[in-house]
Amino acid sequence: METTARTRSSGLTAPAAPVRSLTSAVHASLRADILTCRLPPGEKLPIALLAKRFDVSLSAVREALSRLVADGFVISEDQRGFRVTPLDIRDLEDLTRTRIEIETLALRRSMAEGGAEWEANLREAWDALRQVPYALARQPAPHDGSWADLHFAFHAALVGGCGLNWLMRFQRTLFEQSERYRALARSAPSGDERDAHSEHLALFEAAMDRDEETAVSALASHYGRTLGLVRAGVAAPKAP
Repeated sequence: METTARTRSSGLTAPAAPVRSLTSAVHASLRADILTCRLPPGEKLPIALLAKRFDVSLSAVREALSRLVADGFVISEDQRGFRVTPLDIRDLEDLTRTRIEIETLALRRSMAEGGAEWEANLREAWDALRQVPYALARQPAPHDGSWADLHFAFHAALVGGCGLNWLMRFQRTLFEQSERYRALARSAPSGDERDAHSEHLALFEAAMDRDEETAVSALASHYGRTLGLVRAGVAAPKAP
């Protein structure tokens, strides 16, 4: 059965093109809710209730949830159904280190090889991001979707001159996996202390100056700040 339903946002939190099937529409909507923590970590996802919410068949919901399992955003438990993948500080630490390694490589390549088009794309992405106050990222939808999409576009533009498609795919995957942690960091009381504008400005200026060491240091500090905020706002998992 076909539909032209769209989800609530674009870019990071939803596909740019119209959703073609009911399964894809359910997948995109649930994915957006998980990325922004509207569906919190560990939340149960009863198939029957979701089918009623979206007015679709049980099989459409089951297929959408299976896709989210493949994406890493949902887990399936024998005899217990589906639930949103829990967040774990140890996972974020691993994810943060991996992002720094991957994006450092991509950023160095971009500054070494990126031409006028890379600079123009980066400037355009920065101009768009800086016009949206970071405070809007802490508000309920629809504001958070807009900021999240511009934030993703800026970080993608930073490394967009690397010339390696697989590296860019890894960058996007890691960015998306980090999005729920950023949502928690923004909701934590200590999140008010963050000057995200200055962090992004430092990245932009260093990249445009082709100052590799300053840019790489700013990138690591930026991601380390997110890690610190999540640590402050979320209790570390207990040892088994």
